[in-house]
Amino acid sequence: MTRITNQSSRGGCHAQAGRRRGLPTPGAMVLIAMLAAAVPFATAHAEPSAAADEPVLYERLGGYDAIAAVVDELIARMEGKFDGYSEHSRMRTRQLIVDFMCSATGGPCFYAGRDIHTAHAGLGITPAEWEAFVGVFGEVMNDFEVPAQEQEELATMLLPLEGDIVVQSR
Repeated sequence: MTRITNQSSRGGCHAQAGRRRGLPTPGAMVLIAMLAAAVPFATAHAEPSAAADEPVLYERLGGYDAIAAVVDELIARMEGKFDGYSEHSRMRTRQLIVDFMCSATGGPCFYAGRDIHTAHAGLGITPAEWEAFVGVFGEVMNDFEVPAQEQEELATMLLPLEGDIVVQSR
């Protein structure tokens, strides 16, 4: 089975500076933050694995370091979306996303971010920004050769959140 390529074997749930190639405007930074804010919904609505002995999604994705590598690449591809945010804010957002993904996929991390409603209130995320984020996330997963089944499981957790994140036209 293909797994997300691990670049180290450290693992664990802690802040890692990681490499930065360019940091993702406020509107789309929020799209990245939606991953972090979605954990209570995602974990509450995640379907149990079909086979009791099947590894959880976290393990099938390759664990903490593999998830962190995908998040780092996702942020790098959201070029210009973090303009105006301090380095500390970007690092905190990155760690929240990693912790969210780790927790939501059955890993040992604890997500300590805000709930989805609070995190996105008043941010004005448009349908176009949502679609752009979803597209970039899909590209990153494909580039990391995340298998179709795991991509579908991630989509099942994240796509229903659109109604809570995107501003509906009046």
